[in-house]
Amino acid sequence: MNIKLQDMTFVFQSMADGILIINQDYTIEFMNDAFIRDFGGCVGEKCHEVIHSSNIVCSHCKVPDVLKGETIHEEVYNSKAKKYFDEIKLPLKSADATTSCLSIYRDITDRKNREEELKSSVKDYKRLFENVGCGVFISSKDGKFLDANHALLNMLGYRTKEEFLEIDIAQDLYLRPEDRSKFQKLVEKEGRVIDHEVDFKRKDGTSISVLLTSQVRYDKDGNVIGYEGINVDQSLRKQMEKEIREGNDFLNNIIQSSPNAIMASDMKGNIMLWNKGAEEVLGYKSGDTIGKLHISKIYPEGMAKKIMQMIRSPEYGGVGILQSYPLVTLREGGEIVEGNLSAALVYDEKGKEIASVGIVVDLKERLDMERRLRETQEQLLQSEKLAAMGRLTSQIAHELNNPLYGIMNTLELLKTEVPPSNKRRKILDMALSETVRLSEMLHKMLSFSKPDQEVRKASDINIVLDEILILHEKQLRENDIQIFSDLSEDLGLVLASKNQLRQVFLNMISNAKDAMQMGGALKVKTYKEKENIVIQISDTGIGIQEKNLEKIFDTFFTTKDSIKGVGLGLSVCYGFIKDHGGDIEVKSKPGSGTTFTVILPKYKQTV
Repeated sequence: MNIKLQDMTFVFQSMADGILIINQDYTIEFMNDAFIRDFGGCVGEKCHEVIHSSNIVCSHCKVPDVLKGETIHEEVYNSKAKKYFDEIKLPLKSADATTSCLSIYRDITDRKNREEELKSSVKDYKRLFENVGCGVFISSKDGKFLDANHALLNMLGYRTKEEFLEIDIAQDLYLRPEDRSKFQKLVEKEGRVIDHEVDFKRKDGTSISVLLTSQVRYDKDGNVIGYEGINVDQSLRKQMEKEIREGNDFLNNIIQSSPNAIMASDMKGNIMLWNKGAEEVLGYKSGDTIGKLHISKIYPEGMAKKIMQMIRSPEYGGVGILQSYPLVTLREGGEIVEGNLSAALVYDEKGKEIASVGIVVDLKERLDMERRLRETQEQLLQSEKLAAMGRLTSQIAHELNNPLYGIMNTLELLKTEVPPSNKRRKILDMALSETVRLSEMLHKMLSFSKPDQEVRKASDINIVLDEILILHEKQLRENDIQIFSDLSEDLGLVLASKNQLRQVFLNMISNAKDAMQMGGALKVKTYKEKENIVIQISDTGIGIQEKNLEKIFDTFFTTKDSIKGVGLGLSVCYGFIKDHGGDIEVKSKPGSGTTFTVILPKYKQTV
């Protein structure tokens, strides 16, 4: 290019790009204002001093090549200007045939920054695409994947992306191929779908539930060309929901299967829970109570408020708890139900009361059993009294019989000495007649004192003891008495009257309870010993004084001062066991308890 520098000065100054002209010895001949703004300096200085603040020529300098006729175009970063430049160096021949180097510096810093930001965004996108925990995809409209991340491959069981991109989405991915068409219609209608639940299948054919969030991809003309989005594996959530549902079902089954009445209400008293036990105990159907009946309606007037006060009090099991409170409730129709209430408050995560729950145990059968037990005990006491009276009568009758027979014999002898015609003979006959009548009366008394024996049958001692322990269990536990039973299997049978055996064991257990006023332990044991069956009943009570051990089976002997201790029980028991061919032994030490050992012969069955 042949040009006069003076002619181009105006043009170069008007340009926005930096212009620099240097001669063959690297001396600056011209620089426009744009160049000076970026680099500073002045004409006459060396280019390397102005551009790079260096005292020596740059090792990478291209000026010699330009002076030889080459044009060089490159992007450079200048640390002095702290900018990127698109630099063009070309030879410039002057009118005197000398060649200079013309450099044009275009500032491309903003463009380079945008490019770097774009590259960074692309890297971030790729990093997010590959590393995000859920499955990310891009697919075509006709049913092929264009791209997918490793999370999606792992989720669906594919080892390589190449293998995955070959599958047919509708046939190989969807558990039900028709769901692919439904998804396409939905996403193309709305432009996107969020948390669309669908079932996919893995490579091995197993199903997987996912939440699909996707949007449509369009071409420049607005036509749908495909879809992009994410798939979130719902298997864990589904499994957790299943476990929670099964847990809730199991808990509900427990509640509904309980024979006790279980009910719950909110803090306003509106019933929220009413199980089948509550239906049976209280008579109301759940459909007539939940959300319809106030909890106060099942209690006597004012009792619901009192119960809530007791639950909040620390005196009945702790704040928020009511333990085992005797309660009378009302069945539908007003019928009274005797029961036992346990209740508690339910709190939310902030400790606020949100509900109350109660369990009512119907005590009708237990109370009836206790009443029958008391009646049995009263009958036993009465039987003991009658038996003692019978034995007393028998003893009196025996004692009277001997002198009575002597009187009768004497009268018979006197009759032989008094002739029938004598008036005194008539008196003797009358006396003898009254004496005979008195003898008959004594005979009747003896018959009354020895009633007919009860029918004896082959009986299982263990069954008899089990029944008695069940009857006494609640009463003993209420007196802090623990029951320990060790009943030997294959014990064999005894030939006995069950009623009389019950009377014996009831009496011994009752005595044991009375001996353990402060609580203790009752031990019942059975075992075989040669041809006998042995029953041991032990307590940890106050024991028996040694001086009284030989008297405890005597009629009317007792150490008790109440009416229930008349001294008849053990004597009657002893008589029954002796009558069965057995024996009773007793061992006791004051303060260490007492052990009664009942020995009965085994029943030998005949073939």
